[in-house]
Amino acid sequence: MYFQLRKLILWPRIDAPPRVVTFQPGHVNVISGASKTGKSAVIPIIDYCLGADKCAIPVGVIRENCGWFGIIVETVEGQKLLARREPGDQQKTGDMVLIEAPQIEVPTRIEEKNTNLDTVKNMLNRLAGLTNLEFEPGTENGFKSRPSFRDLMAFTFQPQNIVANPDVMFFKADTTEHREKLKTIFPYILGAITGAVLQARFELDRLNRILRRKETELRAIVSATSAWQLEAQGWLRQAIELGLRPADQVIPADWPSVVDILRRIVASNSRNARPTLAGIDVTLSRLERLRSEESEVAAKLSEHRQRLNELRRLLESSEAYGGAMHIQRDRLSLANWLRDMVDTEPEDPIVKLGQGGRDQLMVLCDNLDALEVRLKSHPSLSDTLDKEMLRQRSSAEDVLSRLNEIRAEITGLERDSDAAKEAADHFDRIERFLGRLEQALQLYDRADQSSDLRDEIAKLRTQIEQLQRIISEAEIRRKLNNALSRIENSTSQLVPRLDAEWPDAPVRLIVEDLTVKIIRGSRDDYLWEIGSGANWLAYHVALTLALQKFFLAEPNHFVPGLLIYDQPSQVYFPKRTASEEDLDGVLLRDQDIVAVRKVFALLGDEVKAAGGRLQIIVLDHADQDVWGGLAGVDLTEEWRGNALVPTEWLSQ
Repeated sequence: MYFQLRKLILWPRIDAPPRVVTFQPGHVNVISGASKTGKSAVIPIIDYCLGADKCAIPVGVIRENCGWFGIIVETVEGQKLLARREPGDQQKTGDMVLIEAPQIEVPTRIEEKNTNLDTVKNMLNRLAGLTNLEFEPGTENGFKSRPSFRDLMAFTFQPQNIVANPDVMFFKADTTEHREKLKTIFPYILGAITGAVLQARFELDRLNRILRRKETELRAIVSATSAWQLEAQGWLRQAIELGLRPADQVIPADWPSVVDILRRIVASNSRNARPTLAGIDVTLSRLERLRSEESEVAAKLSEHRQRLNELRRLLESSEAYGGAMHIQRDRLSLANWLRDMVDTEPEDPIVKLGQGGRDQLMVLCDNLDALEVRLKSHPSLSDTLDKEMLRQRSSAEDVLSRLNEIRAEITGLERDSDAAKEAADHFDRIERFLGRLEQALQLYDRADQSSDLRDEIAKLRTQIEQLQRIISEAEIRRKLNNALSRIENSTSQLVPRLDAEWPDAPVRLIVEDLTVKIIRGSRDDYLWEIGSGANWLAYHVALTLALQKFFLAEPNHFVPGLLIYDQPSQVYFPKRTASEEDLDGVLLRDQDIVAVRKVFALLGDEVKAAGGRLQIIVLDHADQDVWGGLAGVDLTEEWRGNALVPTEWLSQ
């Protein structure tokens, strides 16, 4: 995404011209200056103007003297001025100004807003070409919500607390909300998940819901059709009884033939119906068979009930018998205790019981032993009888169900048979019968859409299979691994050009932890497991540049071609001597200068290689004595003796 910063603007609260900092597109723009001059406020100001959820611009001089903050960015649509009101005592404000033109003149004053924060966010999302779809259909998880331009700032800003941080690699990834959202969108950022995949997910969710509804309808139709088939033969017998079909009409075994006969009955003329004794005999014969079957089934049901009752009594008797033996054993167990006392006590306690006490005790012990043998040999009937009871209960339920079916058919036939004998009103009965039959056939025709419904279900399943191939998790992992390999290779090529301790060690980007691993022989060390700020800085710079190379290689990628580093040289200097009076002066060791110069040289080379599509802004203490003379690296402003906020604003 071509998105480069042209101007940073501060509008004062007093009547004075705005403060404008101008940047060059396609270059490394360096703002060099002393401490407390406002360098570290540049990223929060840009972030605030790009729709940050809260104002992180430092309180004090800047916010007390500025009424509005703004930026002018260069895009494929021309220049856009984004200005936002200083929130005062609030954390944020939605008051914004949006001006779009090929070339924008900075307004001297901003009197009032002309848009709001949501409008600007929507414009930035549209400009980036981000999808409007969430990562999961119907999710209420904020981490799975649609990607936004705000999420892309993780790949753009490297503020002072991040640029050499061993624990946090990306902007705002130190908070759970941004960290989880960043892990969600990473496959989308790397092209493993595309807008087409997200759209396929939503379409798959929609088709699955339709499929479940259609399958439910089909099950209902199949169930209704099965019930109707059971009733259809009864309809045909009633038609024979009413004289709508001849008495010798054979009831077909196949279902379509039954339906065809019923349709012909409905289409026939009811005045030609002549009930006959033979036709009535068909019903009476059926009633006779049903009553005979009813008796047989009722006898079987009675037999099953009798067996269940006997099994229950047998179980109860067995349990009572076993319980009685346990009681006897418990009572006779005293004999063992007395016998043990005879063996252990010096004075025989049995003698004290009187004549024959020992013999009586031995008789009790023998009875107890015999009882123990009977208890062990007593069969446990529970396992065997339980299974038999379950089988008998299941058989009884089947027989009862059949008995109810028979009785229901008998009731219907008896009612119709009695009515058939009333020849006086047979015409009305026929008309009513034909009306009911016609209605039943209409309901059947409406219900019998199973063939069309099955075709719809088959088509839905085919579409679902096609969509599942598009959103294949294996394919997403393959694309993600390919993208990560490209980024890791670029990172590994850039690290040797910086002051890293293991320049030749391969680097792995771990999306689940949002950090890198350094592969050293048999060891895989996370960034936070290695020491030295120089190492941390090297991997931050190398990875962010490698990501930008990946984004620029993809046509119309939505991450802005913009990188802003705040104090990348902080791990090396400033280093001051105790005797130095000038607080802005620094004594730099030669190796520190070389290390910092490597960083700036790499940034300049990458900007040149990008052909003007990448802009880098560096906010640092280091001045031109350190990085001067490097191609593609230019001084934007030097804040020594001056600062981001003009001194005349303070004096007024």
